[in-house]
Amino acid sequence: MSKKTVVILQDTNDSADKIKKALEENGNFEVVGCTTDSTVAIEKVKALSPDILITEIILVGYDGVSVINKLSAIKPNLKIIVLSAISRDEIVNETMNAGATYFMAKPYNAQTLCDRILDLCAQKPVVRYVETRKSLDEKISKIFINVGIPPHIKGYSFLREGVKMAVNEPSIINNITKQLYPRIGEKYQTSASKVERAIRHAIEVAWNRGRIENINNILGVRAYVGQEKPTNGEFIALVADKMLLEES
Repeated sequence: MSKKTVVILQDTNDSADKIKKALEENGNFEVVGCTTDSTVAIEKVKALSPDILITEIILVGYDGVSVINKLSAIKPNLKIIVLSAISRDEIVNETMNAGATYFMAKPYNAQTLCDRILDLCAQKPVVRYVETRKSLDEKISKIFINVGIPPHIKGYSFLREGVKMAVNEPSIINNITKQLYPRIGEKYQTSASKVERAIRHAIEVAWNRGRIENINNILGVRAYVGQEKPTNGEFIALVADKMLLEES
């Protein structure tokens, strides 16, 4: 069987590289393009006519839906796989209506991704998109997106890691400076001070977008009014509490 050619378009280089590695290790794919720039990806698809495009929703330049609209119109045989951290029903429907072939939510299983792509290329019947129980990562990501924290900034990943730590080890919220920041820094190979600043920036971005009411609605309490802004620890603790209550 000849290898299926793939162009990868993701929101971060790290995400794109992980997908590329998974496909290449599978042995059935040849990655002919790997980028975070939607314009570059569109030109790659036009020039190389790959079998598959794997795209995100939030992108540099055109968003994922725009990319799908453009390419499905001129490359009708292209299999377009949406692999995204945003998996709300309305987003899934919009991407499928635009011409996407398949939708898979992050976090994903690399083997499942490869299997589904091969099934699609072989025109085997598959479900419209992967239905799985939402993981802790997905639940946290959904909250962050809804309150206006964009996934491309560093503080997003650091915050998510902090919430997961607080869910699994609630006492760590009392040692945020000495334990939580350093442990996140160790995982992402950066300093505790940079972790603290990035998390603070992520929270500031949400506040500057004026989504305070969203935060109150999601957390189920009227925690913040006016321009009052939570500390890093307060925000992490509130989201972690929300996760723990849902699991109880």
